[in-house]
Amino acid sequence: MKKNEIILLTARILSIVFACFISIFALDVFDEENGFWKTTLALMLHLIPTFIIILIIIFSWNRPLIGGLFYTFLGIAYIVYSWGKFDWTVYFIIAGPLFFLGILYFIFWYQKKHPAYN
Repeated sequence: MKKNEIILLTARILSIVFACFISIFALDVFDEENGFWKTTLALMLHLIPTFIIILIIIFSWNRPLIGGLFYTFLGIAYIVYSWGKFDWTVYFIIAGPLFFLGILYFIFWYQKKHPAYN
């Protein structure tokens, strides 16, 4: 396997792992004492970030520039949207992997575009 293929495979696997990680936060809806339909609706609402990550995985599977752009955008958007609401470690735990994934996709895209750097 070439170095750039390892980078792409790592980005894909970590994207899937991040989608699973972010899904864990949706499990708090089961702590509430709601009926079946309210719990189902709350679960679907809490899983919207996961659905967005899955869409990015699908769209960036063969187009790494899309992955680089969207993961970086999501990292910035998360920080802007939630600034001041949490401790700095929360930003590091959520936005950090998004930026890292964006960087991996950008590196693969750049190396694919410029084969001399492989």
